[in-house]
Amino acid sequence: MDQQATPSTAKLYRMVMPGHLCPYGLKSKDLLEREGYEVEDYHLTTREDTDAFMEQHSVETTPQTFIDGERIGGYEALRVHFGNDNTEGDETSYRPVIAIFSVAFFLALGLSWASFGSIFTLRAAEWFIAISMCFLAVQKLQDVESFSTMFLNYDLLARSWVRYGYLYPFGEAFAGILMVTGALTWLSAPVALFIGTVGATSVFKAVYVDKRELKCACVGGDSNVPLGFISLTENLMMMLMGIWMPIKVFALGW
Repeated sequence: MDQQATPSTAKLYRMVMPGHLCPYGLKSKDLLEREGYEVEDYHLTTREDTDAFMEQHSVETTPQTFIDGERIGGYEALRVHFGNDNTEGDETSYRPVIAIFSVAFFLALGLSWASFGSIFTLRAAEWFIAISMCFLAVQKLQDVESFSTMFLNYDLLARSWVRYGYLYPFGEAFAGILMVTGALTWLSAPVALFIGTVGATSVFKAVYVDKRELKCACVGGDSNVPLGFISLTENLMMMLMGIWMPIKVFALGW
């Protein structure tokens, strides 16, 4: 009969104080348990305990994990030890825009179902673009100063008129909100068409003409999203809405 494997043991030292419970300590414990380790969980309950531990092991931070007598390190070092990607660094990622567009897409489908009893409606497509604009604007509005700085790396109008970089996220939010509600199309459409056209031209020149490798300010000033197809798509969607909404309202009378 095969004997059941005994779980490996790991020692974890983490801060558990009345006024502070280290989140990375909890993450380390959870990761170790998910990897099949039996965790010997040692709590550092005072500042004095923590300082003494760090001095003893010549480390500057906690938590610290030891496996088979070897110090692995903190949470990020533990992730690397188990073959997971390190979450720190400046590596480019499309994750922020994927999250935004995915939530906007399903929210648009939900609104369509609630309003018309079907997800297959033209309004769902309109809502998807308009809601995406609002979400993207919120990301920029969290830190307009940082956004405007990154924006200057490639936007042609902002380079000529710096204040445009500060106005852009407000214009995007304004147009997006009006397009969600279907109100004041005569105002929202020109705004979306203008910023979309300038943005698309700027991105196309920077990426496909000048061949520059830049990060996109589309999801805010601390973005690691590479400037390229996604950024161009954002602006093309605004251009599309800026053209389509007046046709729908004034020409077709919908």
